[in-house]
Formats: sequence, C-alpha cells, structure tokens
Amino acid sequence: MTGSQISQFVAGLIFLLTLAVLVTDRIHRTIVVSGSASVMVAAGLLLGFYSQGQALSAIDFNTISLLLGMMLLMALLSKTGVFEYLAIAAARRSEGSPWRFLVLMGALTTVISMFLNNMTVMLLIAPVTLLVAEKLRVDPVPLLIAQAVLSNIGGTATLIGDPPNMLIGSAAGFSFNKFLIILLPIVLVVYYPTLLALRHVLGYRTEIAAEPRELRSLPSADLIRNPQALRKLLLVLAAVIVLFVLQDLVPLQAGYVAFAGTAMALLWLRPDLEELLREVDWSMLLFFACLFVVVGGLEAAGIMKAIAELIVSFTHSHPLLTSVLLLWGAAVLSSVLDNIPFVIAMIPIVKGLETEGVNVEPLWWALALGAGFGANATPIGSSANIVTIAISERAGYPITFRRWFRSGAIAALVSCSIGTLLFLLIFGMLKR
Repeated sequence: MTGSQISQFVAGLIFLLTLAVLVTDRIHRTIVVSGSASVMVAAGLLLGFYSQGQALSAIDFNTISLLLGMMLLMALLSKTGVFEYLAIAAARRSEGSPWRFLVLMGALTTVISMFLNNMTVMLLIAPVTLLVAEKLRVDPVPLLIAQAVLSNIGGTATLIGDPPNMLIGSAAGFSFNKFLIILLPIVLVVYYPTLLALRHVLGYRTEIAAEPRELRSLPSADLIRNPQALRKLLLVLAAVIVLFVLQDLVPLQAGYVAFAGTAMALLWLRPDLEELLREVDWSMLLFFACLFVVVGGLEAAGIMKAIAELIVSFTHSHPLLTSVLLLWGAAVLSSVLDNIPFVIAMIPIVKGLETEGVNVEPLWWALALGAGFGANATPIGSSANIVTIAISERAGYPITFRRWFRSGAIAALVSCSIGTLLFLLIFGMLKR
C-alpha cells in the first residue's frame, strides 16, 4: 500500500468505528466524536495527511455561530412563558378531542420548528403534551411521536429550523429566502398527507375524550411571565428574520445575524448571563465542532474526493436521478444514524462534485429533504426524536423502537414519496 492509501484506510476506519459506536448509543455522542476527533488529528500528524491547522479550519464556525445565537435567543424567549401559553391555549381550543388537540399542537409545533431547533421545541412542548394527555385521559405516546415527526418536517422548511439545513445552507451559500422558495412549498404540501397518515397509523379518534370543563383545571392560560421582555424579544426576533430575508441584499452571514440579534437582546434585557448560558446545549455545539474535525480528516486523506470521482460520470449523465437516489439514500441512512453526522459527511462529497463541473444545487436540496423527512422513521433519526423518548420515559411512558417505527416509518415514506414528486416537478421545470 502507498502512503496515501494507508492514510485513506486509517481515516476511513476511524470514521466507520465512530459511526458504529454512535449507532449503539451506549456512550454519549459528544464523548464519542471528541475522542474520534483527537484520534483523527493524531493519526493525521503521524501519517502526514492532517495538521492541527487543517483541523481547526475544518470547523464551520458560521453554522456553530448560527446555532449558538438562535439557542440563546430562544432560551430568552422560553423564559417569558410564551410557548406554554400557546400550548395551553391549543389544549383548551381542542374542547376535549384528542384528534383536534393533535391538529392544533401539530400546527403549533411545525410553525415553531421553522424558527427554533426542533430538539428545543420538543423540550418545551412535550411536558405540556403529557399534562394535557392526562386530562384527556389518552395515551400520550402517539401525541409525542406525532409532534416529533411534525417538528422534523417543519424544521426542514427553513434555514434555521433544523441543524442539517444550517449545515447545508452554510456549505452551499444558500440564503434564508432560498430555503423558503424551494423547501417551504414542499413542506406545506407534504404536511397534510403526513398528518392524515399519522392519524391512521396512530388510531386517532374524533370523539370527545374529556369534557371541555375538565381542561379548565389546566394551569391558567395567562402564563406570560414577563410581557415587557416578550415584546422586546419579539422585536429582536423580527429584526433577525428581516435580516435573514434580506440576506441577498445585505452581505451578512446567518451566523453573524443570529449573534448580532443575541447581543441586542442581551443589551436590552440584561438577563442573568450565567443562568442563561446554562440553557445552551453546549454538548451539541461540541459535537458539531468535533464532527467537523473528523470529517475534515476524511477530506484531507482524499476519501471524499475519491468518492466524488466515482459518481461524477453518472451524475453528469443522470443529474435528476442522482438527486432522487441521494434523497432516498439520505432518508434511509438518516433513519439509522442521526442525520447530523450523515449531512456533515456528505457536504465535502457534494462540494467535490461541484469542482468536477456538476450542477450540485439539486443535490443540496435532495440532501436536505432526505435528511429532514427520513429522520422520522426511527427514534434515533434526529435529536428531536431522542429528546422525545427521554422525556416520555421519565414520565413513565417508555417508547419502544418498534412502536416508533410502526408510525414513524409510514410518515417518512409518505413525506419522502410526495417530496420526491414535488422535487422532480420543481427541478424538472427549472431544467427546461
């Protein structure tokens, strides 16, 4: 074996072992990838294919800044009680019907997930769902599964709704508006059939499960703890979204916009900073950074370029077919592995195709759709799914892999099938 082949073998082995350990879920994923990043850099230094400087430059700080900025903004917003207020209001509007409650909460979850990391959405919404399910005298598990599924679908619609989209947007240079133009229409069309599929597989009834008066014992809908802070934060959030929308005109990266909004909110509200920082999911940010380092090692060893060269001739001949295969491949792999590692690993491959003269824009969108919709199939497909299972187990309602798969796989199949048809329609028309 030549030196480059040895480097590729070692880097590939480190990555495959990382994935194997991640799938077992026996060790926290941040611990796994931090160890893998250290080993990858050490192997790169010994074999001469990866330096410490390359490892640092492999980290996408725009994505990490965007994640951190939105985490801080939403942590401030959650302290006002607005999410609990909306959830309780939806419960009361359900008038005792589990199906109506699912429709209302599903819509609320989907909309919030367009602007807030879907893992955080489930942390906020799931406890209220458990409370309402008790009053409705229904099993909360179907409600929780449906909300996690719809959260993943909603997050697929925007640049800031789902970590894979943040990664793709940063790597491809897509603006906030670009996601709204391409993915939001697909999500809007996919949403209702997926909701109906969930109703069928989860066995939801339309009749009343509890008298409306029983819902009055829920905590008061007047849960806004700090109306003044809420008004200020909504203004800041509106300014951030406006800057996202104007990204084509104002040359500011999404990470900077999110951080600037956070700085404005901190200066305006002067919160307890130490308490606020405890709300940030630092383990997720470290997970991202270390995973970038691991995949950077694969790229430095030449593995990603070799994979890109293998598929470049097929892609030139069948660009739309390649995109469809990528969409479904991403869906399947995102269902058995957290979609974040898969997307980070795919980014340099797609970039490699671009250097070979391939039009990669359809591939980016196919990757986003497959990773977003396919993650619903299993409880380990996304961070939102994992969080939902943990909350349900703590409340005494464990969700087995089989129970999730029975409904999640149908939802993923429906959303991916419709998404594929819409994808072909959009890019088929654009090609003409």
